[in-house]
Amino acid sequence: MASNNLYNKILFFLLVISIILPKFSSATPRILALVKKEPPVLKHHEGTLLKGNVNVNLIWYGKFTSTQRSTILEFSQSLSHKHHRGSPPLSVASWWSTIAKYKGGLCIINVGNQVFDQSYSLGKSLKDAQIVALASIASGHVNGVNVVLMAFDVAVEDFCMNMCGSHGYIRGKSRKKYAYAWVGNSAIQCPGQCAWPFQKPIVGPQKTLLVAPNGDVRVDGMVINLARAGHGPIQF
Repeated sequence: MASNNLYNKILFFLLVISIILPKFSSATPRILALVKKEPPVLKHHEGTLLKGNVNVNLIWYGKFTSTQRSTILEFSQSLSHKHHRGSPPLSVASWWSTIAKYKGGLCIINVGNQVFDQSYSLGKSLKDAQIVALASIASGHVNGVNVVLMAFDVAVEDFCMNMCGSHGYIRGKSRKKYAYAWVGNSAIQCPGQCAWPFQKPIVGPQKTLLVAPNGDVRVDGMVINLARAGHGPIQF
């Protein structure tokens, strides 16, 4: 009899556990769903911040078609596009508005001077010092960013190996710092690395690719890398 009572108690205990555990497991996700996620914090690394009206001066190094220039130019102009009531906001302008969370507030981008070097004055294989020289060509350094854009047949030191573009600063004659950035064109050099997600990557998962919005995989890749490289000079 004692053994039967013990057996019945064990069965009853297991029955209770089987009823209680599912309730806890189903309740847990609900509790987690009620936890509010903290918004991302943009950390200030104590670098100089470009604020207010910032001129982006474009240096076109090499040969670009008018369509390619138009694609990059329209992207640059849309960063600070004014939203009109009744029209949907541009996704680029919405993305760019996140920098208002940096210390100092919003940065309004204006396309400034454009310089065209179709003769490849420094050759087709550039090192860092030559990029700095090109970035120094455009005027309007004060509160501005000089961006060097490379044609498809221009090779840049470390391009495709460690980077698709980069940014830095130049010290002018007055010893003040001026921001610059450069972006390469991966058309014949490394489209799988610097034109992703419009081109299959060389390594990694071969997932479904996105359609290049302007129909030019390489130049649309430049736009992505311009966004990456150009965001840095705002805090350099």
